[in-house]
Amino acid sequence: MTTILQNHYVLAVHDVEVSARFYVDVLGFEIVEKPEGWIFVRKDRCMVMLGQCPDDMHPSELGCHNYFAYLCVDDVDAYYDTITSAGVATLHGIADRPWGMREFGIRTPDGHRIMIGQPINRPHEG
Repeated sequence: MTTILQNHYVLAVHDVEVSARFYVDVLGFEIVEKPEGWIFVRKDRCMVMLGQCPDDMHPSELGCHNYFAYLCVDDVDAYYDTITSAGVATLHGIADRPWGMREFGIRTPDGHRIMIGQPINRPHEG
């Protein structure tokens, strides 16, 4: 069976520069490529390819379908503190969930929603 080695997400955003700054300044990503109309940002083994689409539907119009990622991290409490200290409002505060994850959610400047979590009392698998 083939192994998935890395996650790449492709997102349409209204302002690629503003969106990239959020990933870099708040979430700790780095810019790795800037092809015309795009900015690719990466943190560890996760890449987000941001594409300039100023005339597309705003993600907030997608309802629950504007969730695009669940990022598993090794210290969810520290990441939560970093993100909230940068002034980012969470969709819901950090909490232990019945499905075995300690997690919280955020919304990007473009309206995409990201869940961030860590397995409870289990080492990260993967």
